[in-house]
Amino acid sequence: MENSDNPMHTIAKLSPMHLSKRCKAKSKRSQQRCKSPAVTGWDVCRMHGARGGSKPGKANANYKHGLRTKQAIAERRETAGIIRAVRELCRDLKE
Repeated sequence: MENSDNPMHTIAKLSPMHLSKRCKAKSKRSQQRCKSPAVTGWDVCRMHGARGGSKPGKANANYKHGLRTKQAIAERRETAGIIRAVRELCRDLKE
C-alpha cells in the first residue's frame, strides 16, 4: 500500500475484522479468492459452507434406519474384505 494523506488508509485505523483471517474459497470463473472474513475455527466464510450441513447420525432429520451410516458402510467393507480373503484362500487350496 502506498503512503497517502488519506486517513482511511492508515493501518492504525483498521478494525479487527479487517485484520482477520480471510475465506479460502475460490471463484470458478475469476480464480480469485473470496474476500470475506472466515468464520472463527473454519477456513471459509459463512457463504461458502462454514457451520453448514446437517447433524450426523440419529440427530439428522433424514435418518431412517442406519443402513447408510459411515459405521455401517465401514462394517460392510470389512466383511467384504474378509469374504474376499477366504475365497482367495479356498481358491489357493484347490490348486
